[in-house]
Amino acid sequence: MNQATLEKQKEYAKTAASHAYNRYSNFAVGAALSLKDGRLIPGCNVENASYGLTNCAERTAIYAAIAQGIKPEQFAAMTIYMPGDKLYSPCGACRQVIAEFFPANAKVHATCDAEHTQSWRVDELLPGLFSLP
Repeated sequence: MNQATLEKQKEYAKTAASHAYNRYSNFAVGAALSLKDGRLIPGCNVENASYGLTNCAERTAIYAAIAQGIKPEQFAAMTIYMPGDKLYSPCGACRQVIAEFFPANAKVHATCDAEHTQSWRVDELLPGLFSLP
């Protein structure tokens, strides 16, 4: 992926973060799920007073795509934006869901307000992933 494409995805994810319902953590995260045809599906974190019912931006984007009838075979990459200058990787639940829907060699990119980006292959995020035969 070239730098211009990554920047476009970062801006899309940053816009998605502006829609976050994050009244408990005050940490707005956005995601841009990239499809093979170039479309982007947004996701943001949606928190809940019962923290276990909170949904992360990555899962929101994936579930939104599935709800729209988009098949996982069309998923190409995921770009995540988080505020501040520190990068974080997806949580364990998101790693498992990403591994369910993306090919092992798909890229997941973490971006923030700083100029640096970190990228992983899906199989690097969740080695030995759980899957059904």
